[in-house]
Formats: sequence, C-alpha cells, structure tokens
Amino acid sequence: MTTATDISDRIMEAVMAQKLPPGARLGEQQLALLFDCSRTIVREALTRLATRGIVTVSARRGWYVIEPSEDEAREAFEARRVIELGLLHQFKDRRVEPGAMAQLKQHLAREQAALAGSDVGARSFLLGDFHVCLAECLGNALLADTLRDFTARTTLIAMLYQSSHDAAQSCADHVRIVAALEAGDIALAETLMAEHIGTVQAALKPVASSDPLEHLRQALSPVAKASDPASVSPAPGAAAPDSVPEIPSTYLGALL
Repeated sequence: MTTATDISDRIMEAVMAQKLPPGARLGEQQLALLFDCSRTIVREALTRLATRGIVTVSARRGWYVIEPSEDEAREAFEARRVIELGLLHQFKDRRVEPGAMAQLKQHLAREQAALAGSDVGARSFLLGDFHVCLAECLGNALLADTLRDFTARTTLIAMLYQSSHDAAQSCADHVRIVAALEAGDIALAETLMAEHIGTVQAALKPVASSDPLEHLRQALSPVAKASDPASVSPAPGAAAPDSVPEIPSTYLGALL
C-alpha cells in the first residue's frame, strides 16, 4: 500500500530531477488516483513537504510547488554554505573512511555516466544528490536530510531564475572536492565547496522586472492621436502652434 512517505519521496525526486517546476499544482484527487490511495494519505504527504518548505497551500489555489523569491534564494544558498562547509570543517583532524570514500566515488561515476547519456532528469538528480551523499558519507544523517531539502529548493531556484550553470562544471567541481578529501586536505575541500556553491549561485539570472504591472502599463499607456496638435510636427519654417492647455487623459494607462 502506498504511504505518505512514498508520495513525498517521489515528489522530492521529481523536484530534484527538474520534472516538477516551481508553481506546479499538485491536486489531491489527481495524486490519489496516480498513487492509488486515499486523499488523506496524499494530504499527509503534502503537509510534510509543506513543513519542509517544498510545497505550499492556498485556500483558493490548493497545493503547489513553491516559487522562491530572490531573498529566499539568497537565504537558501547561505544555509547551504553554513551546513556544507561546517560538515567538511569537522573533518579537519580526521580522514574519511575508505568505505565512505568508495561510496562517493561510485556516486561520481554515476554522475559522469549521466552526463554522457541523454537522461537530463537523472543527471540533475545525481548532481544535486551528491551533496546529500557527501553528508551521509561524513556520518551525519540528520544534516543529510536537511541538505536534501535545501538542495531541492536550490534546484527550484535554478529553474525559476534560469540558471546558466553548466552540468559538466558541477561534476568537475565534485570530482575535485572528493579528490581533496581523499588526500586529507580538508582546507582545500572547504575552499572548493565554497567556490562551487558561489559559482552555482552566480549563474542565476536576476528577475528582469519586479513591477507586476509593467506589461499592462505599457499596453494601456496613452496613444498619441494624429489629430492632436502636439503629435503633429510643424512644417519647416512654420511657426510653432500656440500652446494647447493640457487636458487630463481619459486613458486607463494614465492612472497606472
């Protein structure tokens, strides 16, 4: 029987694979039919995801995937820096266990195979999941869960703000971070991780305009009439027409 955990996990995977975009509506009835379960189970799954900051609910719109604001995007990347650099820093006097290092290398091999293939969703998921895998390999399952949520948010941010970051570069960054860990150079691993997160954030394109009425304002701006004296240029050598008293425009655009 499908559980709420099954549904929330599938939604998280779809977000990290960039298959569910920001603002995507998640209808309870549709999900119940898809997963062959009750709406109560679906609602429990969506409530859990809302608590984790991945979906939100509106009385009029229902459930939908979050659309992070610019401030929320900045905070998400700041949180990832604190968590991931802190995880690495705690290993300054230790070495990563051989088994954990082997797991990281296996993940890198899957990333490289996905880059060579055509499954964009798998590639996106693996690139984001590297950070979760790293936390697990460094022995902190609780922070791994937290990172999964923040990685999902930054994936949505990258989709919303049309990231130009190159997937091959991300994979190359991951390879260098793991190599530094294997060499026991934790300081270098921290530096590389900070640069990696900064590069991903810098690739985001800012919103073109924060004015929600811009398109409507332009469309409804007053149109100059051919009969308006102000719109007709005087003939060469002719005297300029007497000034015409300004008449308040009756166009809606004048009010915007």
